[in-house]
Amino acid sequence: MIKLKRVYDSESPADGARFLVERLWPRGVKKESLRIDGWLKDAGPSTDLRKWFHHDPAKWNEFRRKYFAELDRAPEAWAPIRDAMRRGTVTLLYSSRDTEHNNAAALKDYIEHHASARPRRDRHGL
Repeated sequence: MIKLKRVYDSESPADGARFLVERLWPRGVKKESLRIDGWLKDAGPSTDLRKWFHHDPAKWNEFRRKYFAELDRAPEAWAPIRDAMRRGTVTLLYSSRDTEHNNAAALKDYIEHHASARPRRDRHGL
C-alpha cells in the first residue's frame, strides 16, 4: 500500500517506510528533523519537466505522460519503493501545496500499475 503525505505533515507510525520523492530538498525543513528511509531524487521528475509543469493543473495529463516516460527509462529510481512495498506500507513525501496534482501522486499511480508487472530479480535470477 502506498500513502501520500506532505513533508510538513506530522509523522505517524502508520506511515511505514517513508521516501522523499523530490529532486530538491523542501523549503523550511531541516534535514535532521525529517525522518525518511530514503531521499529518492531520481524518482522525482527531471528539472526540465518540473519547471515546465510548474504545478499547473491544466498540464497534468501531459505531465503524467512525460513523467511516466522518464520513469520507464529509470526503473532503478523507484525500485526502493517497490521493494519496501513488499514489506508493508510506504509513504511518499512531497512538498507541493496541491495534494492532487503533484509528482508523488503521479508516482504512486505509476508504481501501483507497474510494480506487479516488473518483478525484481536478484543477482542469481530469482
